[in-house]
Amino acid sequence: MQARLSTILTRLGCAYEALHFAGCLVSARACLAARRFSMVLVDVGLPDGSGIDLVKDCRAANAAAPVLVITAWRQERVVLAALQAGADGYLLKERDDIEVALSIRSCLVGGAPIDPFVARRILELAAPAAASAALLSAPHAPQLTSRETEILGLVAKGLTNREIAEVLALSKLTVEVHVKNIYRKLAVGSRTEAVFEARGHGLLS
Repeated sequence: MQARLSTILTRLGCAYEALHFAGCLVSARACLAARRFSMVLVDVGLPDGSGIDLVKDCRAANAAAPVLVITAWRQERVVLAALQAGADGYLLKERDDIEVALSIRSCLVGGAPIDPFVARRILELAAPAAASAALLSAPHAPQLTSRETEILGLVAKGLTNREIAEVLALSKLTVEVHVKNIYRKLAVGSRTEAVFEARGHGLLS
């Protein structure tokens, strides 16, 4: 893989002497400590640790340098962990040289290339989360008491507070209190708005 990447990078115009390869986490960290890189390509499965830790090291050493993960690992938890650690892109080794080259160039100009397989899995994971978020953010219907619903129905028929009091055998003051509570729960300021909002929430037929 190192030889393959060396060929791809030199074809992209990188000077061979500017390329540095490390076969383990310790060696890679030594390279990071010794010089600054314009870009870092990282594998996940290293002999002495995880490449995800190296992604974090790269971010700490030079936040501006793009980091592209090129690996055979396609597990969801690994992909998400790498992206959360600060990787700018995630590509599977199975892609051909042209795809790898395009991903590297994309990263160098500020892009965030994601392997098609990985992107599809992320979208599949995001869809249920988005649906749940939509449900959580959807406005809930105000909870009216049975008496408030009854009074609101009479309001919708155009009855005044006095007329509602007579129909329900309540005091006018009691009806006014219920109407105010209805306004507060529906976040409105008039009878017309109350009826409109109530119908929008399915509280009135």
